Amino acid sequence: MKPGLFLLGLSFCCLHIGAWGQTTAKNQKQQPLKRIVIDPGHGGTAAAAGKFYGASGKHMEEKDVALAVSLKLEQVLKEQMPDVDIYLTRTTDEFNSPIIKANKANAFKGDLFISIHCNDVSPIRHSEIIGYTTKTVKKKGKKVTKKVPEYRTYYTPNPAKGTETYIWGVGKTKDKEEALMENNFSDTAMLVANEENNPAVKLINSMRTNGYAQRSRKLAETIEEEFQKAGRVSRGAKQRNEKGIWVLQAVAMPAVLVEVGFLSEPEEEEYITSEQGQQEIAETIVKALKRYRVSLEAQVNGTPLPGSTQH
Repeated sequence: MKPGLFLLGLSFCCLHIGAWGQTTAKNQKQQPLKRIVIDPGHGGTAAAAGKFYGASGKHMEEKDVALAVSLKLEQVLKEQMPDVDIYLTRTTDEFNSPIIKANKANAFKGDLFISIHCNDVSPIRHSEIIGYTTKTVKKKGKKVTKKVPEYRTYYTPNPAKGTETYIWGVGKTKDKEEALMENNFSDTAMLVANEENNPAVKLINSMRTNGYAQRSRKLAETIEEEFQKAGRVSRGAKQRNEKGIWVLQAVAMPAVLVEVGFLSEPEEEEYITSEQGQQEIAETIVKALKRYRVSLEAQVNGTPLPGSTQH
């Protein structure tokens, strides 16, 4: 690689570091959240989706809850954050593979990716003795009788309930860097210095990945805080390290996946499948997004948060 290209890339890298927390030379406020991608999880028929079909409740499928909440989320965002462009990976009951979802999000050049899903768990298996039968067996050449218990097996709903918000696992950081390498060459300096093994470009992508991880974690925690304020059970902000959640690391932007509740818990299923429940979920997520945007703008513009004291 030519020394001039490396120095150019490295110079851009230094400028990029300053952009995370300082004002621009012209002191113009940056708006780091201009486009939000909403991904209604799953979709389509069981035959088309296969292993990606999602959970099924007694009254509604996960794919339908995800779409209903996503459409309400889009509407609330348009009302309360009208300066932000919204894009949905699907608006009807259609199947898109995770690869297509990621490609759609990256083509839209989103600043944030939010995937909406529902949880479910298997019912709890119970077994109890309901009586005994007598069985004759041979033991040391002699016939003996013994009592053999008879069992009744039954199942009850699993009591697991609550919301969870996921970010990509730390073990998938390399995948996220690759997504940025493939999709984030919009900067002039990076275009000039774009070579496969350019250490400056690798450094920039590593920085961006770390920054996006921090943003994603902050948003995930904020969403769960807002669910708690709304009276929901929160199971916390989480990572799925070993298995990962492929679409979260495949999009070149901060990304979270929100599990809005359990279809397997009767009371919660009733809530998340109701119009009122879905509307409240959408409004709660928007409250978190508004907090996230204020914090993010303060960070990139180097200004104090509202209500904070600057020393």
